[in-house]
Amino acid sequence: MMADVTLLQYAAVAATAVLASIIGGVTGYGTGLLMPLVLVPIIGAQAVVPVISVSALLTNGSRLVAYWSSFDARKALLVGCAAVPLCIVSAYGYTLLSGPNAALVIGLVLIALVPLRRILKARFGALSERGLVLSGVGYGALVGGTSGSGVILLSILMAGGLEGAAVIATDAGVSLLIGTIKALVFQTAGALPWSSWIMALLIGTCAMPGAFIARALTRNLSLTTHAYILDAVVIVGGVLLVAQALR
Repeated sequence: MMADVTLLQYAAVAATAVLASIIGGVTGYGTGLLMPLVLVPIIGAQAVVPVISVSALLTNGSRLVAYWSSFDARKALLVGCAAVPLCIVSAYGYTLLSGPNAALVIGLVLIALVPLRRILKARFGALSERGLVLSGVGYGALVGGTSGSGVILLSILMAGGLEGAAVIATDAGVSLLIGTIKALVFQTAGALPWSSWIMALLIGTCAMPGAFIARALTRNLSLTTHAYILDAVVIVGGVLLVAQALR
């Protein structure tokens, strides 16, 4: 259950949502990695993944609309459908965690995903359709109970031969499906009270314009430099969450 949230805290969440959405629209990931850094101190670790799962329905929906012409429906279905079964299992497992354990899981995953994304990008060539399905199964096991694992999905799609706007659009399509499944699981398990829905809708609504701003900025930003900055922020945030959980 979330504690009472002040107007100033709502404003901080809204501002972070806009920034994270622009970053996510440019790089294909970032929203699920950055939002926990501001949400955990405000709503508690347990509420973070359910809230972001609901807000992602609006975030990824707007991103899919913005990049619709580049969407690869076949690859999205291959990865998304393969991910659904274990996503349901891991999402339900997350609802059984205590607050400190949830913070520990989120923090460790944030730290691990940065080098893991780079390893996947360096070691794997183009994946076949079978490879996409197998990768989707592994992604499903991770994504259900974590926030920010979109970096893995991004690496899978790039390894499958997608580039540029096609990666962002297809990532949004898969994430929209997965987000719907997670929201249903969390709602059924009682992990989405009205306070969480309000926070999620605030994040999603504020983030929607970010996809269109990102599309306009895509040609003018250095993704490499930005990726290094984002990775540093994510690692620091993950360390802080782990330290908080251990205390």
